[in-house]
Order: sequence, then C-alpha cells, then structure tokens
Amino acid sequence: MVPAMNETLYRTRRSLIFTDGMKPEMFAKALKTGADMVCVDLEDAIAPEHKDQARDHTLPLFALDGGPVERLVRINGLRTAEGLADLLAIIASPTPPPALMLPKIKSPDEIRLLDELLGGRHAAIRFHVIIETNEGLEACHEIASSSPRMDSLVFGSYDMAADLRVESAWNTLLYARSRVVHAAASAGLDLIDAPYLDFEDEAGIDDAAAAAAALGMKIGRAHV
Repeated sequence: MVPAMNETLYRTRRSLIFTDGMKPEMFAKALKTGADMVCVDLEDAIAPEHKDQARDHTLPLFALDGGPVERLVRINGLRTAEGLADLLAIIASPTPPPALMLPKIKSPDEIRLLDELLGGRHAAIRFHVIIETNEGLEACHEIASSSPRMDSLVFGSYDMAADLRVESAWNTLLYARSRVVHAAASAGLDLIDAPYLDFEDEAGIDDAAAAAAALGMKIGRAHV
C-alpha cells in the first residue's frame, strides 16, 4: 500500500538547476529562471581546495526569499570529512537551507541518523536522496521509507554506471532506474532523473526526458 503523501510532495517539480557554490552570484539569477528547483552544489562542482570557501559562500544565500522556488543544497557525502563539515555548518547556520540533496547514500541508517541530528529549529529541512551506488540500489526501498522528511529519490546515473561497470546509457541502466522507480512509487516519493550533460543535443535531451517521464520519473532533465 502506498502511504499517504505529505503535502510537501505536491510541489511542482518539473525542472532543476544546479548552481556552483563558488559562484554565489548565480543563485539569485537561477531563482529568476522559472525553474521549480534550484540546488547549490557543494559536492562534484567544487574542487577539494575550495570546499571551505564554497560552504562559507553558500549558507548565507538562504537568507534570500526564494518565492515559490524550492531551494536546496547538495552537500558532500555523509561518510566523508567534507560531508560532516557541511552538516556541522548547516547546524550552526542562522540561515539553513530548506532542503538537502544527499549524495552517495548507501543505507537507511544514514538518513535516520541525519533525521535525529537535524532536530529542533532544523526539523523542517527536507531530504532529496541520490541513489548512485550498488549499496544504495540494493537498499533503495528501505531508504525511501527511512524518514518522513523524504521528498524525492534522485537517480545518479553516472556514478551508478561506474559502480555497475557499465556504460552510462539508457538500456544498460534500465534495471537500476526501474528499481528506483519502484522504491519511490512504493513510498509515495517524487523521482528525479540525472542531468543530461550534452547541452548541444536538444533532440537527445528531449528523448531522455520523454523516456524518463514514461518510466515514472518526475524530472526527466535538469540543467547545470
């Protein structure tokens, strides 16, 4: 039985823009593009030597009024020192982000621990969890139902392909995508596909978006 959906899950999520944590000036511009979601990236977009600076740039941005736009931060993996530093900074921040995108999640226990740590004035922070490892794929059903703060699962096709030792192509990842679709549907969550990185290939973007939508994903393409 699909659980009753939290009212936050009825938000429109048709498009997602990532902005670089080292370029805080891009955040306000992204909020005006018409995208439904804007995510500041502290993970893949940031070189190791710039992590502290990007963190310092990013958290004050959430004092801005985002209007109807869903605002979030992709932190570093919770199993890394940088991810723990991100988490401590969020806990200490007077302007924490409304939502977090969580990469490299491998176990529901990670989400349950985060749920406990982000209590008190941080209890409203929502979670969008990226499934992009073999362990995460194996546990995706348990992860999807691990916290009432969960809003979506995000399919990380490029890291998933590397973990599975296959090409990052639709056919080779169909089983993995379908498993995550099943988990999200069972838990009543939205499901967001990975970004399509060839910006010059409009036909390819449209085909990927249509295929993702047909499979049951909420956002079939995203922008960086």
